[in-house]
Amino acid sequence: MANPPTSGRRGRDPLTRDPASRRAEAAQLADAPVSLRRIGRLFAPHRARLALVVGLIVLSSVIGLAQPFLVKRIIDVALPQQDVSVLFVCVALMVGIAMASAAIGVVQTWQSTTVGQRVMHRLRSDLFGHLQRQSIGFFTRTRGGEIQSRVVNDIGSMQSVVTSTATSIAANLTTVVGTLVAMLLLSWQLALVTLVVLPPAVVLTRQVARMRYAVTSARQAKLADLHVQVEEGLSVSGVQLTKTLGAGPALARRFEQTSAQLVDLEIRSQLAGRWRMATMTVVFAAVPAALYLAAGLPATSGGMTIGTLVAFVALQGALFRPLMGLLNVQADVTASLALFSRLFEYQDLPVEVDDPAAPTTIDRVRGEVRIDHVDFAYGDSPVLHDIDLLVPAGGSLALVGETGSGKSTLASLVARLHDPTSGAVRIDGVDVRDLTLVDLAGIVGVVTQETYLLHATVRDNLRHAKPDATDAELEAACRAARIHDVLAGLPEGYDTMVGSRGHRFSGGEKQRLAIARTLLRDPRILVLDEATSALDNETERAVQDALDDLAVGRTTITIAHRLSTVRNADQIAVLAQGRVAELGTHEELLLRGGRYADLVRSGLTEAVAA
Repeated sequence: MANPPTSGRRGRDPLTRDPASRRAEAAQLADAPVSLRRIGRLFAPHRARLALVVGLIVLSSVIGLAQPFLVKRIIDVALPQQDVSVLFVCVALMVGIAMASAAIGVVQTWQSTTVGQRVMHRLRSDLFGHLQRQSIGFFTRTRGGEIQSRVVNDIGSMQSVVTSTATSIAANLTTVVGTLVAMLLLSWQLALVTLVVLPPAVVLTRQVARMRYAVTSARQAKLADLHVQVEEGLSVSGVQLTKTLGAGPALARRFEQTSAQLVDLEIRSQLAGRWRMATMTVVFAAVPAALYLAAGLPATSGGMTIGTLVAFVALQGALFRPLMGLLNVQADVTASLALFSRLFEYQDLPVEVDDPAAPTTIDRVRGEVRIDHVDFAYGDSPVLHDIDLLVPAGGSLALVGETGSGKSTLASLVARLHDPTSGAVRIDGVDVRDLTLVDLAGIVGVVTQETYLLHATVRDNLRHAKPDATDAELEAACRAARIHDVLAGLPEGYDTMVGSRGHRFSGGEKQRLAIARTLLRDPRILVLDEATSALDNETERAVQDALDDLAVGRTTITIAHRLSTVRNADQIAVLAQGRVAELGTHEELLLRGGRYADLVRSGLTEAVAA
C-alpha cells in the first residue's frame, strides 16, 4: 500500500494551516463580503481558456479511471490464458494513458497559469493605478507594509484561485464521481463496503485535525510572545532600558517561562501530527482489509474474480485524496475569497483628490495664486480657518508660525495634495480642482525638506520629472541648481547610482538634485516647504542660493526658517492656530510689534523650524 496522499490542495495543507489565519480570513469576509459575480467578471475575458481547462480536467480524470479496468483484464484474461495479444494491448494502453495524462497535465497547467497570471496582472496594475490616485491622507493613515502586502503578496497568492483551488475542486469532484461510478460497475458489493467504512474513517481524521488546530493556535500565540520578548529585550534600546532599570534577571525569568511553555506546546503539536498520520495510516489499511474480507466471504463475494478485487482496491486507494480535498473546499474557498475581499476593499476606496469630469486648461500661465477663504480639516480636526491670501504673478509669500499652525497644510493645498473643506485655491482665476492633476503638476513645483530619490541613476532620477529631457537640458538644470560640478567629478557622472533613498549623496546634494529635478518641469509657481531646515549652515547657504536662483521670475510660496528669506519676501503671513494672524512686509510687521516681531526677537530660526 502506498503512503497516504497529501491533501488535494497543492502547496498548503488545510489540516495544518494556522487557525489564527483562518479566523482572520472569516473576519475579513464578514467585514467586507465578496460578490461572486464581481469575481466572475475578472475571469470573463478568459472564458474560452477556462472551458478548455475544465475539459482537460474531466478528460484526464476519465481516462485515468481506465487503468484499473486494464489491470483487471490483465489479471483475469491475459495472464491466466497466456494471451499475449491481450497483454500487449493492455500494457500499451496503460503506457498510452500515462503519457496522455502527463501531456494533458502540462497543457492544463499552461492554460490555468496563463489565466491566473493575466488576471493577476490586470488586478495588480489596476490596484497600483488606483492607489496612486489616493490622497496623501490615505498614505499617512495606512502602514506602508500593509499596502505592499496587498499589492504584491495578496495578488501573488491569488493565482492559487485558478491554478489550485478552482482546478482542485473540478478535478476532485470529477475523480470522486467517476471513481464511484467505476466502483459500482466493478462490484456493487465492494462499493457498499467502501461506502460504509470510509465515512467514519474520514470523520475520525477530521476530528484529529481539529485537535491539531487548537494546539497549533496556542503554539503560534506563544511563539509570537517569544518573538516580542526577543525584539524588546535584545534590541539596542531594549538592552539599554533593561540595564538602566536593573530588570535583566526578571526579563530572563520571563523568557525562560515562555520558552518552557513553548516546549510543551511543540511536543503536543508533534504528537497531534503523529496522531493524524497514524489515523490516516489506519484508514488506508482498514478499508482494503475490509474489502479483502468481503471478497473472501461467500455471502459477499458473489463470484468475484481476483482481477476485480485488485482493480477495486486500486480505485479505492485513489478515492481518499480527492474526497479529503472536497471536504476541505470550504477552507480553501474562504481563504481565496478573503484575498479577493482585501483587494476589493482597496479598489473600492473613494478617490478624494481626482481629475475633474470636465477639466479646464490655462492657455498662458501667469502664476497668480489666490487662496480664497479656505477652511481645511483632517477628518473632524480643523486645521485652517478662513485663509484669504493673494500672491500676484511673480510675487513671493513667506509663511511663518509656530509648529502646528498650518503652514505645510496651506502650502499643500496649492499643489492640491489635499482639497480644502470649503473655499478654493485659484491659479490665474481658475480653481485648481478644475485642472487635471498632470496639468497642475506642470504649473506648481514643490521642493520639501524630505528629498526622495529613486534607487536609480542620477540621470533617471532627473528624467522622472521630464522623461523626454535631453542631456543638455539635464546639465542646464543641474548647473542652475549648482550640483553639476559635483556630478561631473564622479567617475560615472550622471550615470552614478544614487543608492537607496539617495544615500550616495549628502543632504545638501540631494536637495540640489531635487531643485534640478523641479527646474526641468519649469513651473510658474514654486512651493518651498522648509527645503533647507535639515541642513547645516554652510550647506544651507549653498542650497538657499540655488533656491533663490530658482525663484527668479516665478511665483513663490515659502515656508521659511531663515530670517534672510523672510525679509526678502513680498508678503509675510504669520499663521497662528490655523488663521492668518498678521500679513505684511518684514518692515511693516516689525513696526506693528505683534507676533512676527516676537518671533524675530526670540529667534526666527528656532520659532519656525518645524
